[in-house]
Amino acid sequence: MGEIPEKFFIPEVVDVKQRVTDIGPPHYSNFLPPVIKKNYGDWKTHEILSPGLMVHIANSGDKIWTVRIASPRILSTTTLREFADIADKYCDGYFRFTTRNNVEFLVSDESKVQPLIDELKAKGHMIGGIGPRISNIVHTQGWVHCHGAATDASGLVKSIMDELADYFTTKELPNKVRLAVACCTNMCGAVHCSDIALVGIHTKVPQIIHEKFKDLCELPTTMAACPTAAITPDPAKKSIKLNEQKCMYCGNCFSVCPALPIKDAENDGIAIVVGGKVGNLRTRPKFSKLAVPYLPNNPPRWPEVTKAIKKILDAYIAGAKKHERVGEWIERIGWEKFFAVTGIPFTWQHVDDWTYAFETFRTYAHIKWVK
Repeated sequence: MGEIPEKFFIPEVVDVKQRVTDIGPPHYSNFLPPVIKKNYGDWKTHEILSPGLMVHIANSGDKIWTVRIASPRILSTTTLREFADIADKYCDGYFRFTTRNNVEFLVSDESKVQPLIDELKAKGHMIGGIGPRISNIVHTQGWVHCHGAATDASGLVKSIMDELADYFTTKELPNKVRLAVACCTNMCGAVHCSDIALVGIHTKVPQIIHEKFKDLCELPTTMAACPTAAITPDPAKKSIKLNEQKCMYCGNCFSVCPALPIKDAENDGIAIVVGGKVGNLRTRPKFSKLAVPYLPNNPPRWPEVTKAIKKILDAYIAGAKKHERVGEWIERIGWEKFFAVTGIPFTWQHVDDWTYAFETFRTYAHIKWVK
């Protein structure tokens, strides 16, 4: 395919009067390294040289090297400036963030690859995550920013990555494993399509502060925010009523109405879901399914959570075939054996009672018995 066609390229300087709109980001082609722009769509292969280094080779013979490091996602301006300075020094200013918050430095001069790696190590950055390993953990805001979070994100990610760092930097897995954290069931993280993921869960319905409702909230928007229609008007109190049987503890109502706080320091906790993936290689994309219904919030290290994730990961490493993702491994051995090899108890919470759950129910009598 060669270079990007001229009609798709937007120059760096654009006459605003000729533009239809100034909303949205600049065209991505403005930020491609020259070697990628030159060989756009004409790449031959790529090779993983080490856990944090790979090279892409074009049909023309041109090469570009990628050095990947982990990041905590929520970054200070000091760290971002450091990344920019390193990119200016070794990469002609080019680096990028992946969808899972890894940082990738793009090097077109082979002689600068090892000096870049040496400087990143000297500055304490963790190099790895390429190939059959865990990647950086994609996560939501947590207690740092989100008003409705049932658990923290940054603290959990730190605790998990401290435990699993070797699987990012050196050790190999049967296939890549994508980890994610969402702080509540609204899931603005990628937990519904990750191999192993954490979901913060509220276990009690929101409080209703009736005397503040009329001053802080609008009835129509509060009712509309509830996905299960659990909220109805209460004219006598100039407030609302809440049907606890319908409430699913999502906290949507609190997002639009501060008079309905849902946080509970004693009872909020974490669920673990497994088996999701986005890719369609070998098998179709999969949604994650519940593995552990509830674990307590025990900051700052969340020992119960990190232990449970390590147990699932170890069982996967021991039992999966080469190239199998977590969900593919579970489907091959059966969920009965998954609970047996991980030691996770099967409880009533694992039985899906969602209205349309019948679409995914096992509808045959065959059971994969295990010893």
